[in-house]
Amino acid sequence: MTDAALSPEHSLHAFYRDHRGWLEGWLRRRMGNAWDAADLSQDTFMRVLTSAQPLAEIREPRAYLLTVGKRLLSNLHQRRSVERAYLEALAQLPEHNLPSPEQRWILLETLQALDELLDGLKPPVRQAFLHSQLEGLGYEQIAERLGVSLRTVKRYMAQAYEHCLLAELL
Repeated sequence: MTDAALSPEHSLHAFYRDHRGWLEGWLRRRMGNAWDAADLSQDTFMRVLTSAQPLAEIREPRAYLLTVGKRLLSNLHQRRSVERAYLEALAQLPEHNLPSPEQRWILLETLQALDELLDGLKPPVRQAFLHSQLEGLGYEQIAERLGVSLRTVKRYMAQAYEHCLLAELL
């Protein structure tokens, strides 16, 4: 029986069975943690299953899974980096100013969503936007901090706003 004649459920089962162990092993070597590797492996398969590309059209399944897995691994590292920075910032606050656990969770989720939204911006554009939006700095102050001209800051901010608007439309 050819793959084309197989039911979608059987094809999915075979795809998962044939590649899960390999992908999990690759992720485990990169992460050094079997639990995170298993979670990321499942996330990878879920991403593949919910993508627009049918399984039958994937010619190089391991290369495809590797590409998706690498992106998810990169996203995980980025989220953990944001979380670490947030926790370090919290450690600097006096105890009476610490947010509640619920507020912490909401703030962390918001920071991670903002980080995802700004992903893809060049670092100076991202910095200019964050200085403006999070610190309330004016364009002249941002220019001074970044060591660029006022005109460059205006261009950076236009790029950042355009990026955010396009992301909202998608």
